[in-house]
Amino acid sequence: MTGRRNPWLDLVRVAALLMVVLYHPTFIGPRTYPQFVARGFVFAHQIGASLLLVLSAHLVASSLTDPARASARWWFSRIARILPGFVVGTLAATLALDWFAPAGMYRVGLGDLAANLAMLWNWNGFHHWDYVDGSYWTLPVQLAAFTLAPWLRHTRFGRGRPLRMLLWAAVLVPLAQWPLAQGAGGLYDSVVDGLGLYRWHLFVAGVAAFMVSTGRLRWGHGVALLGGCVAAHVVQNGWWSPTAGLVTDPWSVLGVALGIVALLLAARLGGVGIEPPRAVARVARWLAGISFGVYLVHQTLGYVLMFRLQEWFGAGPGVQTVAMLVQALLLGAALTRWVERPAHRALMRAVDTHRGPPGPILPAPVPTPRELVGASAAN
Repeated sequence: MTGRRNPWLDLVRVAALLMVVLYHPTFIGPRTYPQFVARGFVFAHQIGASLLLVLSAHLVASSLTDPARASARWWFSRIARILPGFVVGTLAATLALDWFAPAGMYRVGLGDLAANLAMLWNWNGFHHWDYVDGSYWTLPVQLAAFTLAPWLRHTRFGRGRPLRMLLWAAVLVPLAQWPLAQGAGGLYDSVVDGLGLYRWHLFVAGVAAFMVSTGRLRWGHGVALLGGCVAAHVVQNGWWSPTAGLVTDPWSVLGVALGIVALLLAARLGGVGIEPPRAVARVARWLAGISFGVYLVHQTLGYVLMFRLQEWFGAGPGVQTVAMLVQALLLGAALTRWVERPAHRALMRAVDTHRGPPGPILPAPVPTPRELVGASAAN
């Protein structure tokens, strides 16, 4: 599938996004706002957002296969893709909460709005900033990964044994400090949460899956590393109870593990040229293309819609969930078409026109023989 879009990866993304959307109206929404009527169907497992981080890391690793692509322009392109939609989504959620939400829903103050736009939610050790939209917790973690990845690609830690050691360290170091994080509080919590230590293993899983699927990591080593990522998710997805010990959601862990297997299978099917039916691939490609927009607008705006449907029309939980899904698709498509894509094009055109394409962050390294063999196998 070199040079072509892999439709199987689109299907994995769409499945993860669907789990995100179902998780909020059936489980998180009623827990946050008890005013919602009881749900008959509840999807109570945080799987989708975790898999989207795995997939994001997989795609970053794929796009940075050639070290020459790891440039300041590559980094700016990712920032230009994320930030415009995020800003508009944050402002839209703020207006919806202030203008259309019923009594009892969160109202956004100027301080919280500023903290949200600055993505400071995870630095909550001393002051608590409420989320305008709780789904946005993944964005600063992704931005940090996008900033670190091209720089690492141009160092010795971007290939070979140092890279493998770094991947293991990114799994084991957060695990080693996890007991401290259970009761430290304050500044320690801010550092741990702000750096996203509790989700580093998901990025490692995405990179490891890419390396295994392209022959850059032997299967035995890859299975061990991916197994370590799943084990880390058992811990990082849970908390410590003085009476019960480690408490975690086994179904969430199983879902993430199966999602990693699906990602490996998708890469394999795409690599040998097997494709899903054309109609399925076309729909999956469209949904994957608007997935970030859907992610940005589905939760808070969906809650406001569900509340009003319940209050004004007596809509039941099933109607509310379907309405939230339809709204997410429509608004997500609009955000993608009228904000995300045109803003990205304009920002990249401004960079290329007025400053010229930025060069590499560091001189491109000479690939090792093993990397050359792996690249040949991938092609």
